[in-house]
Amino acid sequence: MEISAAGRLEVRITAADVGKRVSVRRLSEAGATEGKFTDTVGVLTSWDSGVLVITRKSGESVRIAESSLVAGKVVPAAPARRRGPAASYGELARVSARAWPPVESERLGEWELRAASGFTRRANSVLPLGDPGLPLDEALDAVRRWYGDRGLPAYVQTATGAEGTQELLCAELERRGWVREVTAELWTGALAPVADRAAEAGRVVLAREADEAWLGRYRRKGVGETALKVLGSGPSVWFASVSGEGAAPAAVGRCVVDGRWAGFAAVEVDPAQRRRGLATVVMTALARRALEEGASAAWLQVEEDNVGARALYAGMGFGAHHAYHHYREPEATAP
Repeated sequence: MEISAAGRLEVRITAADVGKRVSVRRLSEAGATEGKFTDTVGVLTSWDSGVLVITRKSGESVRIAESSLVAGKVVPAAPARRRGPAASYGELARVSARAWPPVESERLGEWELRAASGFTRRANSVLPLGDPGLPLDEALDAVRRWYGDRGLPAYVQTATGAEGTQELLCAELERRGWVREVTAELWTGALAPVADRAAEAGRVVLAREADEAWLGRYRRKGVGETALKVLGSGPSVWFASVSGEGAAPAAVGRCVVDGRWAGFAAVEVDPAQRRRGLATVVMTALARRALEEGASAAWLQVEEDNVGARALYAGMGFGAHHAYHHYREPEATAP
């Protein structure tokens, strides 16, 4: 917290700092003059009528009464990562988008409107990486029309928690009634340690296409022709399978190699064979192939409530880079 030369806590932020990353301390109980404090770090997204709104790295918005502040200051835009490959949000957003491409897309300024007949939110949402070229309300109206013409709800994918992410856009969407349905995180890590793990990668069969057996283990609903196009598209796509006792493999996974990056997805294990290291076996085999193609860094996406996957990936050296969210258009109101 900001402490003056006289040793006093000071509030050194104002409404002019909206859009900056700040750290504030406030009294935990309204009206108290001393006692417990609560600290909040995030992007200051608004300061109106005596109330501050700060968006944390997770995307959560915290409302703070100006009268409860005891200290505050502007802090660096994002903390330096202690491990793993350095990467900007923009680089990772584009790499991950290329690894899960839509069947149809259209530009709206620096926004990309993406559709794939409803197969996953990632392939059926707007990716806003700059100025849409229109005032926000007009841009959102155009988004609604575009998805409405395709019989799809309108989603906007945003990110928080790293330099260049979109806390201000999140706040504007929430003010307009858009609902945050899903929050997940994009994690990054070095590729070589994954490939070097002592796993029985020889048990894994790698293929360029997903066959019926692979699809039998992949648990997404609605895996039809459109889904196969999404799964099979990307710069360099590999599918991994570990044979099981039945028709479906015991474990599967997918990797897309794109320059220095290898992106892991669709890692699924037969529930009856979990905790036997099969997910590690799959990822090790895919990592070794990605290294052969020149990749050196890795990324993956994991939902915040997937405790088992998060523990597995942390043990492989991955760590969170930023959070991403899918906002759905508000329900239409009757006239």
